[in-house]
Amino acid sequence: MEDQSLPAAASAAASAAASPSLDRRAELSEFLRSRRARLRPSDVGLPDFGRHRRVPGLRREELAQLAGVSVAYYTRLEQGNGRNVSAEVLDSIARALRLSDAEHAHLTHLAKGKQHKKKVSARPQQVRPALGQLLEAMEGVPAYIGGRRSDILAWNGMAAAVFGDWSELPVTERNWARLVFLRPEYRDLFVEWEQKAIDIVCLLRMDAGCYPDDTRLSALVGELSVKSEEFRRLWATHDVKEKSHGVKRLHHPLVGELSLSYESFRMPDDLDQSLVTYHAEPGSESAQALRLLASWGTDATRVASTA
Repeated sequence: MEDQSLPAAASAAASAAASPSLDRRAELSEFLRSRRARLRPSDVGLPDFGRHRRVPGLRREELAQLAGVSVAYYTRLEQGNGRNVSAEVLDSIARALRLSDAEHAHLTHLAKGKQHKKKVSARPQQVRPALGQLLEAMEGVPAYIGGRRSDILAWNGMAAAVFGDWSELPVTERNWARLVFLRPEYRDLFVEWEQKAIDIVCLLRMDAGCYPDDTRLSALVGELSVKSEEFRRLWATHDVKEKSHGVKRLHHPLVGELSLSYESFRMPDDLDQSLVTYHAEPGSESAQALRLLASWGTDATRVASTA
């Protein structure tokens, strides 16, 4: 959904997009503050003085006490100065903040900076020919290869029948973030659109931690921040997580409601690529709907676009 008002947050995001990369120190500072703000003292066994507290969540001194570091040390870290911080200290802070594995990894990437920063190749990501053949061999199973920045790198005919024919889009538009936040038809396709949007933003946040100098990612975040109020709101939460499996409910323009389980498999030779597959419970109405879409073949997307 576009927001024509362009409030201050969007203007700031537009300015940030003009920079060559995301600010790692600012990302570290905001991530730690957001994680601290979501915890109440009672969550970690500390007394809560209720209305006398002037900040949401834990105070810096409370977190420092839980992590076993000095307040001054933690304050420097939360201000974005993670130089020379040890893995042991980060582990202690992660435990105190009750971070998930994905959040812990994100914190490490942000705090360790150069030691954990990955370089982004100038070349577009390539899918191995054998993987492309595997996709086509998976008859009746919607499947695609996802890459960095939520790019869609390759897909089979069933994925096109379910999600739309991405071959008709420019390469730069074959991106889940652009599709979900900027194209109304995908808001209609996903029954739980908000959850799909959250999942995408969480993955982009993780990419930002791994590749802070990725100018294409920075430009994508800036563009989405300007064009989508929902994206700005979700990006500001600093949430990160990985979901390797789950269920997606869709409202397909041809066959109606679909409930599909998905599985995501990282490629061992390129951890920035994942094979994502969808399947329906055997004997279910969704399984019958998939068979109907398979019978339509490549015509399914053409008919759906005019439905």
